[in-house]
Amino acid sequence: MAGSNCSSGDEKQIRATQNENTIEASANSGEWKVPPEANKLKNPCAGKAEETAKGKNSYNIYCAVCHGNGGRGDGESGKALNPKPADYASPAVQQQTDGALFWRMTHGRGGTSPMIAYKDILTDEQRWQLVNCIRELGKK
Repeated sequence: MAGSNCSSGDEKQIRATQNENTIEASANSGEWKVPPEANKLKNPCAGKAEETAKGKNSYNIYCAVCHGNGGRGDGESGKALNPKPADYASPAVQQQTDGALFWRMTHGRGGTSPMIAYKDILTDEQRWQLVNCIRELGKK
């Protein structure tokens, strides 16, 4: 994205094989575990209102249909999903690190979960912007 300074490259430090193993184990156990390395990732967009606004735009396009306009997990398409979409205002989501949220949207849940991986759909920058948006949804 031209004119934006919101990419860190740190996420490449997480080895792909470890990610795939974590996703597979999570899908098989019903849990959605994040590798410890993901928690160390720093959000290069944190605290930047312009980046949060861009994240809200992406949210409206890619996320609201399942997670709802207010991020409560009550989007029209999300009503029929199992597991249900996350409520972004919930403590369970808001207590996660930015790196964990970034990792989850990057790699998806795996298995038969409807939460897809966005690593080939959205840029790293767009996913960090979405993390900012999720933080804002938690304030409402």
